[in-house]
Amino acid sequence: MSTKEEMIEEQIKKKGVSNPNVLKAMREIDRSLFVPEDMKPHAYEDRPLPIGKEQTISQPYIVAYMAEELHLDPEDVVLEVGTGCGYNAAVLSRLSKHVYSLEIVEWLANLAKKNLAKSSFENITTRYGDGYSGWPEKAPFDAIILTAAPPKIPQPLKQQLKIGGRLLAPVGRTSQTLILLTRTREESFEEKKLLPVKFVPMTGKAEKQDKV
Repeated sequence: MSTKEEMIEEQIKKKGVSNPNVLKAMREIDRSLFVPEDMKPHAYEDRPLPIGKEQTISQPYIVAYMAEELHLDPEDVVLEVGTGCGYNAAVLSRLSKHVYSLEIVEWLANLAKKNLAKSSFENITTRYGDGYSGWPEKAPFDAIILTAAPPKIPQPLKQQLKIGGRLLAPVGRTSQTLILLTRTREESFEEKKLLPVKFVPMTGKAEKQDKV
């Protein structure tokens, strides 16, 4: 059984995450609050954990790595597509002004609300719905993060980025690559491939687009 500090030192810092604000956020957000009772002894292990109905909470290192790659500013407004159990949104909330998060699986959306309510996060707004179309009424966003993999980055999400905004997403079906997209001008985007990853496929409209 690992401790939270061992998780930070051994699983996150030693793998290259060095941003002090990200490390502070990982310390402040207790992963054990976001896992089922029987998983609490494993809360600080560096692996995804089952949270029910074949869903998982992300590996701590990946949460920290993605947060670092977004280069968040305290005044940034973030859109998260895929709330899951709420853990990633909680970490991002410590690095930004506000996090808007969408979850397509209804029971997960409800679980995230309950988990986040435990610690009274005041700068996270969650909603049940398909994240493919984003959250237009709250756009544009300084950063967008996807925690499920579409076959390609949805166009509506790209259009909801501010100029200079960053979008981070695992992309692909059979094999996935974590991609960082930066909007450089109104119709121009700069793409950077980061590392191979394995996320659940994005469902809903993204899944339908894949079959067109």
